[in-house]
Amino acid sequence: MLNSLIRKLKLAFGDPEIRFRIFFVIAALVLFRFLAAIPIPGVDKNALAAFFSDNQFFGLLNIFSGGGLSQLSIVMLGVGPYITASIIMQLGTIIFPQVKQAYFEEGEAGRAKFIEWSRLLTIPMAVLQAVAFLFLLEGQGVISHLGTMALIANIALVTAGSLLLMWLGELVTEFGIGNGVSLIILAGILATVPGSISQAIFAATAANIPAYLAFTVLGLAMIYAVVVVSDAERSIPIAYARAVRGAALSKGAATYLPIRLLQAGVIPIIFALSLLLLPQMALSALAALELSFASSAALWYTAFLSNPWNYGAVYFLLVVLFTYFYTAVTFEPHRVAENLQKSGAFVPGVRPGRETEEYIGKVVNRVTLPGAAFLGLIAVSPSIIQGLTGVTTLVLGGTALLIAVQVALDLARKIDAQVSLREY
Repeated sequence: MLNSLIRKLKLAFGDPEIRFRIFFVIAALVLFRFLAAIPIPGVDKNALAAFFSDNQFFGLLNIFSGGGLSQLSIVMLGVGPYITASIIMQLGTIIFPQVKQAYFEEGEAGRAKFIEWSRLLTIPMAVLQAVAFLFLLEGQGVISHLGTMALIANIALVTAGSLLLMWLGELVTEFGIGNGVSLIILAGILATVPGSISQAIFAATAANIPAYLAFTVLGLAMIYAVVVVSDAERSIPIAYARAVRGAALSKGAATYLPIRLLQAGVIPIIFALSLLLLPQMALSALAALELSFASSAALWYTAFLSNPWNYGAVYFLLVVLFTYFYTAVTFEPHRVAENLQKSGAFVPGVRPGRETEEYIGKVVNRVTLPGAAFLGLIAVSPSIIQGLTGVTTLVLGGTALLIAVQVALDLARKIDAQVSLREY
């Protein structure tokens, strides 16, 4: 196995095109980390550090900003607005027939149109999130009071930073290897690991060393579980009817339809985070208008999310619900059954058409339940650990771990596919 890995690495760096793609990804991520170190004007670093240490929720949002939010950099929003816009567009496939037709029926041209609409929607989403975050951070004393021109300049700067990251991610997808947006998030997660490790080492005492060892073992077990569950699938057998072509009789083939356990990936976590963030953003914007009820409601909501048990329970429930919701949006048993019938395929023992649709729907629902529960448990594992032990200096949370492992697996598969293509 080691010899095979070394041989593939030699092939990867020996091929000019693969080597160019790898170094392009590295250069893009270095540029991203450089941008993430440039803060916006008027930041109080001590107040910023205290704000993030007391709020696990915003620490989790920092993951999706690629680490830029904790520095209040010019790319503090990260690729969050683009992800939110993509989610809204996917929800639009249910509501608007034109969006559904573009995404499912018009092929590559329709998908290009879908991506273009997502880019345009990213602009107002970035502006709204910039306004909400700046008002919230100003109210918390993290940034100094902003005048009208300074506020407009900061909103324009933060919005432009988010659009720049969106463009950089698409360049990585086109000229590099893997999904550019996912790799930017992965780079942000890995960039926080050295600082978290050093913080945990300095905070370590003789009393909590056993807890840290237990966290290390738990982290390795979680990585193993994520790898296994990410590749887990339920196979539905598919058979093809015999076809007569002239004087020849082609024998029916047999294959299978894979139903992945984590059909929705990490999208339900992003859905849940967006929904948890929405009240905070709305209340912060209303509080900036000096509405007394909004200020008290914002304080109550922040205190509610600061409790690891409250936050974990709501987060788990939302992740499970959105896993079912997103699976229903992206996987349509009716379309699968229709495509099988058109191609002369069928599930053995099940009638084509409506019965096949119902059968596939039942299998998907049964498979989604353990996948949703696993996704929810991984997401709230830091809240459970903190609630039981009171230790808050975790190096890597469950959500970050899940994203990092899945993106790393996808990147390894893409590199292996590029090498295998040139090997043959």
